[in-house]
Amino acid sequence: MKIGIVGLPNVGKSTLFKALTRNPVDINNYPFCTIEPNVGIVKVPDLRLEKLTEMSKSKKIVPAIVEFVDIAGLVKGASAGEGLGNKFLSHIREVDAIVQVVRAFESSNIAHVYNRVNPTEDIEIINTELIIADLETIKKAESRFEKEKKGNVKDAGKKLEVVVLIKKILEDGKLAIESKLELKDEIVNMVVRELSLLTMKPFLFAYNVSDIGEKLSDELENNPHIKLDIKIEEELNEMSKEEIEEMELKSNINELILKSYELLGLITFLTTGEDESRAWTIKKDSTAPEAGAAIHNDFKDRFIRADVIFWDKLLEAGSWSKARELGWLRTEGKEYVVKDGDVIEFKI
Repeated sequence: MKIGIVGLPNVGKSTLFKALTRNPVDINNYPFCTIEPNVGIVKVPDLRLEKLTEMSKSKKIVPAIVEFVDIAGLVKGASAGEGLGNKFLSHIREVDAIVQVVRAFESSNIAHVYNRVNPTEDIEIINTELIIADLETIKKAESRFEKEKKGNVKDAGKKLEVVVLIKKILEDGKLAIESKLELKDEIVNMVVRELSLLTMKPFLFAYNVSDIGEKLSDELENNPHIKLDIKIEEELNEMSKEEIEEMELKSNINELILKSYELLGLITFLTTGEDESRAWTIKKDSTAPEAGAAIHNDFKDRFIRADVIFWDKLLEAGSWSKARELGWLRTEGKEYVVKDGDVIEFKI
C-alpha cells in the first residue's frame, strides 16, 4: 500500500519525504528537481508494540510499515503534458492514497512557481489537473461501455450508469471520491478498480506552515489535514535527542504517518513472544481468517479459531499464560472482526 506525496513545485514535498524517511534526496530549490519518484519505507510508530516487547522480553521487534512515494511537482496544464505532467500523473495513478503538500507560509528565499502564496488556489490547481485527467479516462470508458451495452454484453448497462455518475461529479468540478459510490457492490467496485481514477483515491492535506498553531481559513481547516513546519522537521532529523529536549521542539511526523496509515484504511493486530513481537497490517473490518492470511495463507485456509486479548489487558495480566489462567483470553471463530490493537494467537 503506497501513499503518494504530491503538490506544486517548491512546496516542501521532497523535504517532507527526507524528514519521513531520513533518506538523502535532492531538495534543490527549483521546479522539477524530482523527475523519477523517490520511494521510502517508513515505520509506523506504535507504543503498544514497544510495551509488549518489554513484557515478553522479545529478541526482535517488527513494526508495521507504510510506503511513501515522493512524486515530482504538478503544474497548471499537467494533464496536457505541461511540466512533464503526464509522466507525473502516471506515478500518482500507481499509489493508493494521496498526501497533498500545500504551502501556507511566506518566504522571500523560496520561490513559488506562480510568484504568490495562496493555499486555496494551489489546491484548486492540483485538483483541476487530476479531474481533467480523470475525465479523459471516464470518457473513454463511457464510449466503450455504450458499445458493450448495444452488444448486450453482461453488466455493461450498470457499468455505464456508474461511469455516467462519476462523469457528472467530475464535470461539476468535484473529486470522484465525492460520488459516494457503494463500493461493496461487486459491479461498482469492479468499475472503480478498472478505471483507477486519480480523484477516487483518499486525500490528506499537509499544510506546510511556519507556525503549527496558526489558524488557516475555515475552508482549509475543514479539509482532512495535518499542519507541519516541514523545515523544522528536516532540522530535527539532524539534532540530537538532548538538543531537541533542550529547545522544547516537537515533531508532527509521527502524526502524519499514523493519519496516512488510517487514510489507507489499515489497522494493526499484534503478536508477541520471546522470539519476536510484531505488528501485522490488515484492512479495517477484516475477519480473523483474513487477518491470519497476513501471517501466511494457510492461516486463512486452515483456520480453526483464534485466541484474542486486547493489548492493554495483556499488559495488565503480565503474560499470555497469566491471561489464560485469569480467563481473559477470548476464543473467537471465523466471523470475528479483528480490532486495532488485538493481540492474537491463531489455531489452524
